[in-house]
Amino acid sequence: MNAVPDPTAHPHTMALNWLSVLHNQPTIADQARFSRWLHADPAHAEAYAQAQVVWELSEEPAATLAGEDAAALNALLRKMDAPKPRRLPRWGAALAMAACLVLMISAGLGWNPQRWAEDLNADYVSAPGQVRTLILSDGSQVTMDADSAIAVHFGDGERHVELRRGAAFFQVTHTGEPFVVDGGRGETRVLGTQFEVRLQPPGAQVTVLSGRVGVKAAADAPQQILTAGQRVRYDRERTGAPQSVDSESQLAWRQGWLNYARAPLADVISDLNRYYPGRIILLNDQLAAKTISGSFPSRDPQAVLAALKSVVGFKQYEALGRIIVIR
Repeated sequence: MNAVPDPTAHPHTMALNWLSVLHNQPTIADQARFSRWLHADPAHAEAYAQAQVVWELSEEPAATLAGEDAAALNALLRKMDAPKPRRLPRWGAALAMAACLVLMISAGLGWNPQRWAEDLNADYVSAPGQVRTLILSDGSQVTMDADSAIAVHFGDGERHVELRRGAAFFQVTHTGEPFVVDGGRGETRVLGTQFEVRLQPPGAQVTVLSGRVGVKAAADAPQQILTAGQRVRYDRERTGAPQSVDSESQLAWRQGWLNYARAPLADVISDLNRYYPGRIILLNDQLAAKTISGSFPSRDPQAVLAALKSVVGFKQYEALGRIIVIR
């Protein structure tokens, strides 16, 4: 059962807490409690609507925002920077940001229920910040990165695992039946034992720790063979050339570490989003392109942001207790 939000908390805090519950396979009892809370006070419905707008729209990468929308949000943040004759009310900035994001709906972004559909059709889900290890019915072990979802389909002489969101590391037990990981319209067929599949629009990235795997961008595409210490990316049409990597370092998230060697800040923020119980939005293309090297503890994304801020230099704003905007 999910933790029940504190009924004495501020309506906006409650709204975001309920969003977390509803995104994490709510029980029938959870849904009933949420319905009672929502209808108990008009302020609850208003707070939930505002929180839902911020939560859902902030999942869109900053690069996909229409130019005028990004400009509008940056204008709002500049006004927040400017000296004010009096202190804003506690929720003033947050509500202003929510109102700004509401305007984005009319620009065509709209609400995207894809995340809920991914979870509802998944067999296993890991919450933001949770690295989860499980044993499948064939004895194979799967370690799911934070904020990931998989569906398992065993039968008809093949074992299929569909990666619906995030990333997963597989240690496959050999049974004589093929083991295939489907993700981003492509597939990874096991020829060895230990590897990771990570969704990356518009396809996926596969990293091999030991053994061999065969990677295909589509069912009718040619297969690329990867061995230990290699990585490959594929999109909807083609599989790239294998690259040599330090797979132990790249897969250190299983031990709670995020390691980077000249990685774009945008990629680092994308990773932190899986561990932060809310949303981190990067609204600066120049900052996004800056490269980062180092090792960071995944369990404390706010400490990582503080370290990055001291090195890279950026402005950071927080809203509704769960939204961080960087520019």
